[in-house]
This record gives sequence, structure tokens and C-alpha cells, in this order.
Amino acid sequence: MTYQSPKSAIQNPKFKINSSRYLKLSLFATGFAGIVAEFVLATLASYLIGNPILQWTLVMSFMLFAMGVGSRISKYLHNCLLDSFICIEFLLSIFCATCAAISYSVIPYTTHTSLIIYTIAVIIGLLIGMEIPLVTRINDSYESLRANISSVMENDYYGALAGGLVFAFFALPKLGLTYTPVALGMINFSIAGILLWKFHHLIKYKSILKYSFAAISVFMIVFLILIEPIMLHGEQSRYRDKIIFSKQTKYQKIVVTRWKDFYWLYINGHVQFSSYDEEKYHEPLVHPAMLLSPLPMSVLILGGGDGLAVKEVLKYKEVKNITVVDIDPAMTDLAKTHPAFRKLNGDSMNNSKTHIVNQDAYKFLQKSEDLYDVIIIDLPDPNSIQLARLYSRGFYTFCKNHLTKFGVIVTQSASPLYTKKAFLTIMKTMESVGITVLPYHNQIPTMGEWGWNLGVRDELIGKKELKGKVQKLDFNKIPTRFLNQDAMISMTHFGKGIFDIEEDLEVNTELNPVLDQYYREGSWALY
Repeated sequence: MTYQSPKSAIQNPKFKINSSRYLKLSLFATGFAGIVAEFVLATLASYLIGNPILQWTLVMSFMLFAMGVGSRISKYLHNCLLDSFICIEFLLSIFCATCAAISYSVIPYTTHTSLIIYTIAVIIGLLIGMEIPLVTRINDSYESLRANISSVMENDYYGALAGGLVFAFFALPKLGLTYTPVALGMINFSIAGILLWKFHHLIKYKSILKYSFAAISVFMIVFLILIEPIMLHGEQSRYRDKIIFSKQTKYQKIVVTRWKDFYWLYINGHVQFSSYDEEKYHEPLVHPAMLLSPLPMSVLILGGGDGLAVKEVLKYKEVKNITVVDIDPAMTDLAKTHPAFRKLNGDSMNNSKTHIVNQDAYKFLQKSEDLYDVIIIDLPDPNSIQLARLYSRGFYTFCKNHLTKFGVIVTQSASPLYTKKAFLTIMKTMESVGITVLPYHNQIPTMGEWGWNLGVRDELIGKKELKGKVQKLDFNKIPTRFLNQDAMISMTHFGKGIFDIEEDLEVNTELNPVLDQYYREGSWALY
């Protein structure tokens, strides 16, 4: 079939309607793919680089800017608009499908992963920016200007909504960062294929586009076979030990590694515990609070989805009920079913006293009407605005309201060595809601210097009295591997200068989340 100019082809009214529908469907699909591409790159940058809000801001800004540049470039394309649009879809299919694999594959060879991701974001943004102007100009042959502009933008925006919903509720939790980009690339590739078939008689460079279609088809098949080992190789290079479990959920990236008979749990690249020395973290977290409580029958654990804190709580016969609130069901399922975790946590997550609630800790406290004798907060470090909210004055106010009269609260508080400001801010924020707080710390070989803040209602006891009472706790009543009275006394003492800056620090609130900033100002390069 020979090349037929658009002007001669569009004289048939039925052809005009059908062609316009195909173009609108293409715009819906490209809107879908475009927004998902932005989300994939932003999520990728957040995971590999850290600081999610900053990465989302930068990636989205770079892509939107590049889209504007792409729109400007499109005006210099005067002829063969349909050929150009199909070529753009071919390029998008390649860059979208490979964006995660490229980012992961360079990890072992460079520390500038951010530049790779931002460059890919700009390239994809340029190509996406050229799509709408080209389709608008192509569709101009089939609709009036008013209807053309309206329908083009409408379908693009509808596609973006669909893409956002699919990414949040299906693509990321089910396909992860491994296969979501590939699926995204296939959407662009399918658009190109449909247009190549439907508008075959309007395409000038048929042979070139057909050969390109065939070549990219082969590439996609080969890439689909190789994508998993590529991603695994890049991910493995981020960790010292062998990865035995890796899962991207809609909340976080969970990775478990193994060295000899020891296991490490990482969330978003940050170590949560090592079985090599986890008792030096979980015993100080749990037992001072449990022993300080007159009768710890009801215990609330916020976070702690690995079940190791639950294991320590179950050592107390008087405990009747343990409520574990962890937002990610994948984490609690791992603790309940994975053989290594069940062994480490003593199968505590399957104990009849343990009740698991997969919900945001803040929302749980807002809605719950229960009171607890002990509240143990074992959440990840406040390395983002979202997590800093779980260390805010409002959050601790909710916690206090859920304590019984003589209830005890304790929270992990990051490192008093690497991020002293964050550690002290947590203490100061707890005190601001009427809690007497005792800070303490311990040296954990696989984590470094780590700290906790323990508290009770300030009308019950003063800071000096609380410290003395904790130092006299008898840990011989319970089986521990590390913690005893001497260790507890040592942990409640700090060297000179630790508290000198306390007065200069602000209380962490939802409207003024200073904790995230303080945390990032820490000396993590020494960690």
C-alpha cells in the first residue's frame, strides 16, 4: 500500500470519527503512562537516594520542566507528524521500561545515582512533553479547534487519574519497581503498534517503523527475561550480605539479608535489626518500661512488626493482651510466616495474646478508646516528614491519653551520637505534653550508639526520682541475654556536653516538623 496524505484520507466522515477515537484513546494511554512514569522515577529516587519529599519534588519538577521544553521542541516538527509520534512512543517504551534497571545497574560503579535518575527523568519528560502537541495537531484534521483541544486534554487528564490509582493500589505493591516500569514501557509500545497498524496508509516511513517495531519487540522480550537478575545484582550491591528476601510494598521496601546464621532486616535501605545483637536493642527497649509498670497487663506496641519486641513482652506472665500496630501487612506477615523470623521472635506474632492491627499508628490512636499499661514505640527513624509526624507533640499527646494512670511509655529515639539534636528533640517533645522523661542509650555493634526515651506522667514522679527508680530495677526476674542492673545503670549515664544544646532545640510538631531537619543534620557519614 502506498503512502496516502492525511488530507486525502480524511474526506471520509466515518474514517474521521474512528481515527479521532484512536487518537483520543492514545492520549488516555499516554496520560496514564506519563503519570506512572513520574511516580516510578520519584519512588525510585526516594528509595535509592533517600529524603522522599525532596526526591519527589525534584523529580516532578525536572519532568514538568522537561515536558515544557518538549512541547516547545514539537513545534519544529512540520512534516510526518504521525511518524514522529510513533517514534516518540517507541523511545518512551525503551526509556520507561529500562529506567529502574539502568538506575540499579550503575549502583556498583558510581555514587552519583541521583544524576542518572534525574537525567532519565528529563529525557522521559521531554518525550512526554512532545506527545500532546503532536496529537493535537494530528487530531486537528478530524475535529474543530474547540472540540480538539478539549477532548485531547480531557483524555490525557482522565488517563493520569487512572494511572495514579493503578500505581498506588496495584502496580507498586504487586509489580514493584522491577516490573512496573516494564509494564509502563509496554503501554507506550502498544500505542505505537496500534497506531502503526491503524494508520498504516498515512505513515510515510513504513519500512523504518516496521523494522523498529520488530527490533523493539525482540528487545522487550530479552529485557523481560534479564530484568530480574539485573535488578537483583544492583540491589545486592547495596548490601554487604546475601539478600534472601526482598519486597516492595505500597509503604516501603523490605529487604532481609543473611550472613552465616545471622539475619539483618532493612526498611528502605535502613537497618532495623541484626540477629547478631538484636537483644542489645530490644531488651533495653522493652524491659525497663515493663518492670517500671506496676501491673503490665495490657501492652501496645506501635511499629515492631518483626515481632522481636513482642517476644520480650511475652516473658511477663501478667500480660493478658498485646496489640501490635504496624501499617504494613507485608511486614507482619513476614514475621508470622518466614521460618527465620518465627525462630527469632519465638513465634510471638502467632501467640494467642498477640493482636495485630495493620493501620497507621497515628490514626489508630485517634480512633482507639483503649487504655494501656505500657506503650512501646518501635518505629523507624524520623528520616522523613511522614515519620517525623509519629514523633510529634500531637502524637505523644494521643499516647499519653491512652496510658493508664500509672502507665509507662518508651520510644526508640535514634542515635544520641550521630544525631544528637534528633535524640534530644524527641525527649523535649515528650516532656512538652506532661511526661517525665528518662533518656538512656546503649552501644549496639551493628547499629552503633542508640538511644531511647522512657516516660511516665509528670504528676507522678520527677526526673531525678525516675532515674533512680530505673537504676534499681531487678532484671533477674526475667530471662535476658544482655540486660542486667549494671547495664541499666550504665545506660542512664551520658558524657559531658550531650544536653548542652537542649534549650536551643524546638519541639517537634505537625505544623513545624523540625525533627526531620535535625535528623538529617546528623553526622551520618560516620555511621
